[in-house]
Formats: sequence, structure tokens, C-alpha cells
Amino acid sequence: MHNLKKNSMSTLLKSLGLFTYERYLKRFEEWVKNGETSSLNPSQVLIDFTKLNLARTHRIHKTISITDALKKAVESLQHSYTWIVITEAWCGDSAQNLPLIAELASLNPDKIKFYVLLRDENLELMDKYLTNGARAIPKLIAVNDTLEKDAFVWGPRPVNAQELLLHGKQIRQGKHGRGLKRNCMAGTQRIKRNRFSRNLFNYSIRLFN
Repeated sequence: MHNLKKNSMSTLLKSLGLFTYERYLKRFEEWVKNGETSSLNPSQVLIDFTKLNLARTHRIHKTISITDALKKAVESLQHSYTWIVITEAWCGDSAQNLPLIAELASLNPDKIKFYVLLRDENLELMDKYLTNGARAIPKLIAVNDTLEKDAFVWGPRPVNAQELLLHGKQIRQGKHGRGLKRNCMAGTQRIKRNRFSRNLFNYSIRLFN
């Protein structure tokens, strides 16, 4: 795990284009209103995804339900943290996860400082937190400010969803045949039966134990 020490974090806050979550949402609204997106290489497809993701973000904020166990874990944090989520407005996984992460951070603002960072403008940092060699987002970097080191890195999606995605890629590559396809389809149904937020919450709570 890469270590972002406290003095390095102070440098980041001054030098990188970090958004507070409130400022990020305002910028999100502006991109959609102006028919734009966060990408440095915009296309109509990415612009359309950005518009869709804003609607998803608003919907999730209205329907979030945090488990009592996770709420207690966040509210009882002893150390101080800085959370940075690397993302882009056009990213579908981010639209599903970022509101949940922001909601968690808001449960204990005295202990968690929360920021959003655009990936394509900050590839040097992104490349320190690759997923299987890819610049997958969203990626949450949690820095323990008290101990001056990384506490954990999460993303781009809950473990079971990540495994499902990898299975799907293997199917497309023809590696495991019908048996894997059946398992993948069964996994899809399990995720549909369980709210996506619950998968994130149940996984994330282990990060605090």
C-alpha cells in the first residue's frame, strides 16, 4: 500500500484540484446544465453518461439506508482521517458508490475530511492506486492523519461485484465455458436481490475493525 504521509497530504490539498463533496456536486450540476462532462477528452457518450449519473446520484441520496453497525463504527472512530475519492462524473460505478461514501464521511465530520479528485487531471496519483494494472474508478484513499499513513484503499466496487465483473470478462474471453457463465448469472441475481448499498456497507465495515 502506498503511503501518503501527513505532510504529503498537506501538499496535495494545496496543489491538486480537490473538491469538497458539496463543490463537486455543484460542478456536476454545471457540467450537465452546459452539456459538458469532467473528461479531458469529452464525447457525446460521456456527456450522456454524465447526465444519467447526476440523476442516479440524486436518487441514491434520497434512498440511502446505513446499517446501525456501520454507523456506530464510523461515529466511534478514534483517529482523524482524510478520505479522497478519485473519480470522474461520467463513471457509472462512481454514481452508484460516491454518494454512499460521502454519506459515511458525513456521519463523523470531526474525524473524516472528505474530498473528490478528478482522475484524468491527476494520473500520477491515480497510477499509484491501480486495480489489476487499470485506472479503475472510483478509488477511495483513506489516510490516517493521526498515524500519518494510509489506513486503507477501497474500490472501484464491492468485492462481490468486482468478482462478478472479472467473471464476465473471463466469459467474454472464452476461458471457463458454461459453468462459469451459470455462476456469473447466479451472482447477478444475488446482487439484484440485495441492495447495492448493502454490499458496500457490509464490506466497508470491516475496514474499521
